[in-house]
Amino acid sequence: MTAVLYDAQGPRAKRRNVLYTAVFVVALAALVWWVYSALDDKNQLAWALWKPFFSGSEAYTTYILPGLENTLKAAALAMVIALPLGAFFGIARLSDHVWVRVPAAIVVEFFRAIPVLILMIFGNALYAQYTDVSSDDRPMYAVVTGLVLYNASVLAEIVRAGILSLPKGQSEAAMAIGLRKNQVMRLVLLPQAVTAMLPAIVSQLVVIVKDTALGGAVLTFPELLASANTMSGYYGANTIASFTVVAAIYVILNFSLTSFASWLEGRLRRRKKSTGAVLGAQDVADIAGTASTGTAA
Repeated sequence: MTAVLYDAQGPRAKRRNVLYTAVFVVALAALVWWVYSALDDKNQLAWALWKPFFSGSEAYTTYILPGLENTLKAAALAMVIALPLGAFFGIARLSDHVWVRVPAAIVVEFFRAIPVLILMIFGNALYAQYTDVSSDDRPMYAVVTGLVLYNASVLAEIVRAGILSLPKGQSEAAMAIGLRKNQVMRLVLLPQAVTAMLPAIVSQLVVIVKDTALGGAVLTFPELLASANTMSGYYGANTIASFTVVAAIYVILNFSLTSFASWLEGRLRRRKKSTGAVLGAQDVADIAGTASTGTAA
């Protein structure tokens, strides 16, 4: 049986869509031609300006690769710290205890309301005045601190929303067989919420990668985008060529991250569909006995 979710297009609608498509293609081609002509008139497409990136590896080994390494290092540290911290505060906001829920909500709302750039600047000032961190390492520490504080608060809201999106019957059924609240959260709710939260979490991870550029713009953190500024006069490579290459690297990096997340999400969904094991009476009795023992403990 086939379910039609929308009305089939008639001849007039089809002609209108073809017309819209043709107009869009013509407008896009005109825009591309205008950009190309403008760049060509300013000699921005001259081979001498792009040659450093296609002949030899010195531009990459001297500027781009060290900047990319710092970007990946800062983003990886921020991800590793922000993910568990965000999960902790997201779960804490769902606590039945006011003394846990209210402080967690204050922390999350406070850091979520402050721009990440301001957090980086404050972190840099704090490290400069109250720690012994060297001036060479201080930008890295400040960037990671700002990214962790801001993105952990955003991830906390993602975790909280993902758990609340599950049907109440999931937790009610788990409590009905005697599971405690922490067991319900750990064994029932979180495994199901991970799949629902994964797209939003990956989107935030992409934001972390891109926000490392703020440290390069303000705190002289030698990340990928800052390397484009340094390369502006490298062997005649101008700003447009340098930033185009760096933008392509960002696109490849973020596309790889989102592609991996899509693959992982699909695999998790398939695994959940393929785990429909049939339990016998003894299996049900064992589960009930385990739950009762846990409750009694």
